[in-house]
Amino acid sequence: MNCKQILPGSTLGVLGGGQLGRMFCVAARTMGYRVAVLDPDPDCGAGHIADVHIVADYTDQSALEEMAELCDVITLEFENIPSQSVRYIADKTMVYPVAESLEIAQNRDLEKQFALKAGLQPVPYCTILSADGLSDAAQQVGFPAILKSNTLGYDGKGQFVVNSSDELVAAYESVGKVDCVLEKKINIRCEVSAIVARNECAELASFPVSENQHVNGILHMSIVPARVDKATTKLAIENASILAEALSYVGILAVEFFVSDDDVLYFNEMAPRPHNSGHYTKDACVTSQFEQQVRMMCCLTPGDTRLMSPVVMVNMLGDLWPPKWQDIFVQSNIKLHLYGKAEARPGRKMGHFNVLAEDVESALDTAERVFSALDE
Repeated sequence: MNCKQILPGSTLGVLGGGQLGRMFCVAARTMGYRVAVLDPDPDCGAGHIADVHIVADYTDQSALEEMAELCDVITLEFENIPSQSVRYIADKTMVYPVAESLEIAQNRDLEKQFALKAGLQPVPYCTILSADGLSDAAQQVGFPAILKSNTLGYDGKGQFVVNSSDELVAAYESVGKVDCVLEKKINIRCEVSAIVARNECAELASFPVSENQHVNGILHMSIVPARVDKATTKLAIENASILAEALSYVGILAVEFFVSDDDVLYFNEMAPRPHNSGHYTKDACVTSQFEQQVRMMCCLTPGDTRLMSPVVMVNMLGDLWPPKWQDIFVQSNIKLHLYGKAEARPGRKMGHFNVLAEDVESALDTAERVFSALDE
């Protein structure tokens, strides 16, 4: 291994202090690293765990300089960190993923173009850069379609299903007439995601593919192994790996795909970080996605990603707060993970639980039954 390994005792940094940053901090500290977090929220979840919490905006140059001085290597919690801040830090210390990868993942049009160039198949789409392009986009894509803002769209935000030209115009005005893509609305059998890890020495590892179910645009549960055929699973992992190689990526890369009714695998989007659909790895795999994130940024050998048990991960949102805790703890095969958030709000991710069982059907039955009881 030619790249420089960063070993326990070193300080790792993370930009962003939400639940992904919090779980990263837990993994890093368990492995013997010190951790510094930069987040503007003085009460962020990762700040409770980290050795150092710098409370500042992501564009604060003095805070970025302090992070660079403290840390041997820095990573990102989420993709909406300003890329110019990543470039600023990169002049002073190592940061992964690099700004170029971040900029592609921040823009739907750029990531679709990149995926096409790499040989993947996005859903048929058209780019809209102004109101003048609405008519051409409608003609090329047809209806029904989905209008999505190019940037700052996640958990269903900035997305509208449109069935006519009038609805397209109204949706475009609703998103503020920003740059968008118009995607053909295809018949989807399911959504799957593949999470891969790559270090600076180009060593790759992939996690088992998950099958994802959403409610109101937010991930509700992930089912592992995904209930798709082996060929689809293999292709999803291969495509995610192709993207990681094409980006010369370092870190954890999550890639979402649609499986159509006629079994075509369509690229949807990628996230340059650990992903909600990979939270099952904390209990069901030899190595979690967060330990793997530490390993990749430190140029260590990828951890074993074997699935030790079928599992269903269920998100817990603020809508059901406070839940009836006993309905969870009475189950001996459920692992609960809370994110340390003081305020519960509708749609806010407060935690998740993983149900482990001998088979997917049993895990899914328990997950649905317990969640229904919590939601009553």
